[in-house]
Amino acid sequence: MKSNHLLSKLQMFCVWLFVACILPVTAQAQIEIDITKGNIEPTPIAVPNFLSSSQTGQELGANVAEIIRADLERSGLFKSLDPQSFIETQTNIDYEPTYADWRVIKAQALVSGRIIEESPSRIRVEFRLWDVFAAKQLAGIRLASTPENWRRTAHKASDAIYKALTGEEGYFDSRIVFIDEKGTKLNRQKRLGIMDQDGANPQFLLGGSDIVLTPRFSPSSQKITFMSYENIRPQVYLLDIETGRRELLGNFPGMTFAPTFSPKGDKLVLSMARKGNTDIYLMDLNSRSTTRLTQHPGIDVSGSFSPDGDKIVFNSDRGGPPQLYVMDADGRNQKRISFGKGRYSAPVWSPRGDKIAFVRSLNGRFSIGVMDPDGKNERILTESYLDEGPTWSPNGRVIAFSRHTRGEKATSEVWSVDLTGQNLRRINTPGKASDPAWSPLLP
Repeated sequence: MKSNHLLSKLQMFCVWLFVACILPVTAQAQIEIDITKGNIEPTPIAVPNFLSSSQTGQELGANVAEIIRADLERSGLFKSLDPQSFIETQTNIDYEPTYADWRVIKAQALVSGRIIEESPSRIRVEFRLWDVFAAKQLAGIRLASTPENWRRTAHKASDAIYKALTGEEGYFDSRIVFIDEKGTKLNRQKRLGIMDQDGANPQFLLGGSDIVLTPRFSPSSQKITFMSYENIRPQVYLLDIETGRRELLGNFPGMTFAPTFSPKGDKLVLSMARKGNTDIYLMDLNSRSTTRLTQHPGIDVSGSFSPDGDKIVFNSDRGGPPQLYVMDADGRNQKRISFGKGRYSAPVWSPRGDKIAFVRSLNGRFSIGVMDPDGKNERILTESYLDEGPTWSPNGRVIAFSRHTRGEKATSEVWSVDLTGQNLRRINTPGKASDPAWSPLLP
């Protein structure tokens, strides 16, 4: 199966990959990137092709550098300078660069690296990060992998550069599960897909015979829960990516939907429709027992845990149009947090714990927004005919979502936007796509 092939690649990489500093990291840098600001001027960074003594290694070095440039550019925090503008041609990364040559082209940071082919099945990727204006090295990193996993190695390098320059974890070595869509609106096929966070390496985890919706990653990134219409009525399933094994999580008489994992991965919060009423439930994945958390006659759906597992945010129409509510993880102390105009739905707690993403519909337009967990500081980041399904990057700085257009040639695409709302980008998918769910950083 394709999922087993994916697993074998993951296992192989995990065996070989390690990270080590090869030179001391300088504590004080002249470069300052404050990612808490609302509008950030991208920092110019130069990433020449990585050096190598062989033709194969040089091609690999060019590919690795290209991925790093694209990752950093896509974050919105960096501007990758055109290699055609570089003045200095480096021949050995062990020597300090000619800083003046990089200052002329206004590079503030420089990444110089090389590929070492240790054997036909093993490569070493080394690079140094330089602060051009402070004229000093910020970091030296060594990564080991197989030649086949060069793309993931490049994402690891991007994460290391991001962290060295911002002080926060990156998000590039991660994946996105999504729903691949084919056919007309009246005969739409939806199958479960998975890809790198930049849209590369798309694969399909399930066939297209059953309509599947709302996939969500486990904290370990090895399991996915989703909703399927396989048995006519919507029910919740669990898929093990390693084995390809799929199982139904309880054959309940009513509908079950909108599942998400707890931070420890041992529980699911989901919605069940029983006796004409829809409430939030907690399912213990070991015992498969369920506990009802809401008792209101209104429709309570879309539960999402806080990263510490103490709180759950959900949306409910108990007060009229759907709004967002927060409760303790045992269902106590339910409190409304959104009070704006329109309908609020699909809340998702940030991995950082400081924001909740949501969908707002108002006057026929749909938006992705964020607010604090107490409902303060609401900000709208996007607006279109239909934006929905927000999901956070592992570091809580970027949100992926579905964007749909209208009409006979309507499309469904996956987009991303950062917390400033300024860095809106489409993520390439094999075809029409929706319901993205971002994984944690891969092990």
